[in-house]
Amino acid sequence: MGEGLVKICQFGAGRIGKIHAANVALNPRAVLAHVVDVDEAAAGELAAKHGARASEPEAALGDGAVDAVLIASSTDTHAELVEAAARAGKAIFCEKPIDLDLRRVNEVLDVVEKAGVPFFVGFNRRFDPSFRALHEAVAGGRIGKVELVAITSRDPGLPPLDYIRVSGGLFRDMMIHDLDMARWLMGSEPVKVYAAASILVDKIVAEADDVDSAVVTLKSESGVLCQINNSRRAVYGYDQRIEVFGSAGMARAENVTPTTLEVMDKDGALTDKPLHFFLERYADAYRLELDHFLDCVIDGAAPLTGGEEGRRALELADAALESVKTGKPVKV
Repeated sequence: MGEGLVKICQFGAGRIGKIHAANVALNPRAVLAHVVDVDEAAAGELAAKHGARASEPEAALGDGAVDAVLIASSTDTHAELVEAAARAGKAIFCEKPIDLDLRRVNEVLDVVEKAGVPFFVGFNRRFDPSFRALHEAVAGGRIGKVELVAITSRDPGLPPLDYIRVSGGLFRDMMIHDLDMARWLMGSEPVKVYAAASILVDKIVAEADDVDSAVVTLKSESGVLCQINNSRRAVYGYDQRIEVFGSAGMARAENVTPTTLEVMDKDGALTDKPLHFFLERYADAYRLELDHFLDCVIDGAAPLTGGEEGRRALELADAALESVKTGKPVKV
């Protein structure tokens, strides 16, 4: 890898692309070589900011000096770009989901397997320091055998309707992170899914054939239960909490706030609200997942969240959707 730096070509210069590009630029083991986006002005601006080149897809993937491809473009481009990067022999970092269609995901994973390149899927929450510590406590046996998992994930507000229409909806876009966390924490694979959903925030989501509030229950073959609740409206901030209950105790990770200040007076206690949005709440997670990806590229480490994690989370999201439509539990 030349000077020892992992040279990265990034697809996507939007909101999440800006986060990734900044993290690459700040990482001492990586350098941003190319930025590709259908919006040439956005690509040029982001590339100039971080000393990269705004390039066409063919030129970026054909650059023999590029070691890895970071895909942060729109969801509908992920599958094709992953396949192109794999065939070009590049290591791949792909934002979730790989695709919204499970059949297409399986095709992509076949191409990646044949190419034999590292493939990382951006389930960044596994790299959040608090959630990582929670997992380590659970996996280390500190609360005994896992019996119940409760995941709360609520957005501060509804995203634009145009975004909802192309995102895959609440289950494939929002809850897919929580479904991955459930698999990570339950200790055994979910085999049954039951979901209920409503439109409680804004009836406009019906125009995108979506919902804005949902509860999903997962059950593993060994009987471990997990409940996930999602809402698109938490007026107090970005609500992210997890509790794991076991035979010998309980572990939980609470919301992150701007400060730990607590003021008490005769009327009660006052603390800061949770951080407002996912870009703030998971800033550390985005940096740490990039570090892990670089470990995979440089040292050959196995990706913590690879293609199989991407496939299984989408499989659970699809099962939840089917359960909402049928009103019945769905076997996975």
